[in-house]
Amino acid sequence: MDGFAGKVAAVTGAGSGIGQALAVELARSGAKLAISDIDTDGLARTAALVRGIGAPVRSDRLDVTARESFLAYADTISDYFGTVNQIYNIAGIAFLGDIEISQFKDIERVMDVDYWSVVNGTKAFLPHLIASGDGHVINMSSMFGLVGVPGQAAYNSAKFAVRGFTEALRQEMILAHHPVAVTAVHPGYVKTAIARNADAADGVDMTKAIHMFDKLAVTSPSRAARIIVKAVGKRKARILVGPDARAFDVIVRIAPSSYQRLLMPMTARFQ
Repeated sequence: MDGFAGKVAAVTGAGSGIGQALAVELARSGAKLAISDIDTDGLARTAALVRGIGAPVRSDRLDVTARESFLAYADTISDYFGTVNQIYNIAGIAFLGDIEISQFKDIERVMDVDYWSVVNGTKAFLPHLIASGDGHVINMSSMFGLVGVPGQAAYNSAKFAVRGFTEALRQEMILAHHPVAVTAVHPGYVKTAIARNADAADGVDMTKAIHMFDKLAVTSPSRAARIIVKAVGKRKARILVGPDARAFDVIVRIAPSSYQRLLMPMTARFQ
């Protein structure tokens, strides 16, 4: 993909899952990579994969919830490569539990990692993307940024917030005539370890939830990465990843409130 050749792409959450697959796909497309994660072992594996493709890569441990560190990291990457063209805010976690039994700290943790890290990454890299003359912000929302489901209130809150933040940013960049495209990504169930690594409220049967997740996760990380990179190349505003995400998008458009009655019996199987 000629549109990525020589571009500098920063990818958070690159130690596993969609983040790792994106780093590999971007490397194959000719990009230079700045990859980060809090998981240094996973990050090392991703760096090895990228180097095996022959792409330039810089690898850094980064806690995306540490705002000052994120701001300094963006400056470091810009100085190291001379420019930054794209930021992929991918890092995220999951939590399962009804609001009634969830602790404040659990909801706050999900918001910190899944929402505030996106704000941190966007704000940190935006000046560099504008200066590049060809910038792009890619923020990870979710299928659950389109529909609300029981037991996922913390995750829903973060992913709906990412969606709103990203859609507002896109309009602001257009109105300000800044050379920065903005994209929200909404994956469905992707075969990653997010469910196995998730926390849960007391009493939630995570074995059952993981089993259901594995049954529903029909999209591979590599397939998700190819869909995202192709759509980013076309500078799309919204990317739906997987047949489930596309189906939920249609359902919520047709039945913007009554879809909830349809989802309750299905989502009850997770708990």
